[in-house]
Amino acid sequence: MLDEYGREIDYLRISITDRCNLRCRYCMPHDIETVAMEEILTYEEIASVAEAAAALNISKLRITGGEPLVRRGVCRLIEMLKGIKGIDTVSITTNGILLGDMLDELIASGLDGINLSLDTPDPERYRMITGFDRLNDVLKGMDKALEKGVPLKINAVSLDFDRFLGIKEGENTAGSGIEAGSGEDGDIPSDVEALIALAEDKKVDVRFIELMPIGNGKGFPGIAHKKLIPLIKKHYGSLERDDSGRGNGPAVYYRSEGLSGRVGFISAIHEKFCDSCNRIRLTSTGMLKSCLCYDTGVDVKKILREEGASDDREKAVIKAVQDCILMKPVSHSFTEGEKITERHGMSAIGG
Repeated sequence: MLDEYGREIDYLRISITDRCNLRCRYCMPHDIETVAMEEILTYEEIASVAEAAAALNISKLRITGGEPLVRRGVCRLIEMLKGIKGIDTVSITTNGILLGDMLDELIASGLDGINLSLDTPDPERYRMITGFDRLNDVLKGMDKALEKGVPLKINAVSLDFDRFLGIKEGENTAGSGIEAGSGEDGDIPSDVEALIALAEDKKVDVRFIELMPIGNGKGFPGIAHKKLIPLIKKHYGSLERDDSGRGNGPAVYYRSEGLSGRVGFISAIHEKFCDSCNRIRLTSTGMLKSCLCYDTGVDVKKILREEGASDDREKAVIKAVQDCILMKPVSHSFTEGEKITERHGMSAIGG
């Protein structure tokens, strides 16, 4: 389905929980509140929304959280979604803690791909960011997925680690830090180099994502890609842009002779890709959202839980998805903080 600006919306991100087994400081600190399970959509309700989306030619689904693998029965949901006529792919974004233990069941359920969230392969920095010493579990899960041939991408938030790690837990900083940069002396940040090194002998895409000023993220310093990309290009002189196999999202990819995988950049702040945005989102509590930046949306849970004929409800859910698509704004306003109306954190939205 086309939105009112002519963009084809064919991708739905589905958050199935606001809970997580890590406490990344820029996303879900220790004092964050979660909602009661009865407020979370059931798998049957999620499938109803996915069916409505498929009726409007949305064919690609991604399961997110929180951390989706902490919710029981997630493989059953994947099977349900894969069985919907018109749905081509169902992928998942995970922090990887439980990936190794659940991978075989995930593959059997029909999962098409994995995005692994990993901001650093340095054990101590990983612990300082996430609050837990679980990096080995993540890396084992990653290697197992690659051995099994599951398409896998690494998502890393572009953090200014030197400044980030100097911020005490609970302390907020002025501004989002989206203009911050590391390596002004010409050196590639060490964590960036270490992440890219994972793609040297592994067929995996390592993608850097600009830190978005949503929820706790607005209080931490990120690295603007307009500063980061030139440093990486200088370090890997043979980088060449690769537009093949871009996937569902807006990442821009580069190849290098020394890499088995690719390096990608999702520059949400400084290289707006709103004109080609193809997605809407379903939060775990049943709000259909058309943009991370704003608090507007359609409450589909209310429709799903109203009493009435099932045929009428099905039509109402389709209309809710349609309304969400048609209210999609022309662009976000992340560089104009006063215009951002979304106050929930990423774990609640399912970013």
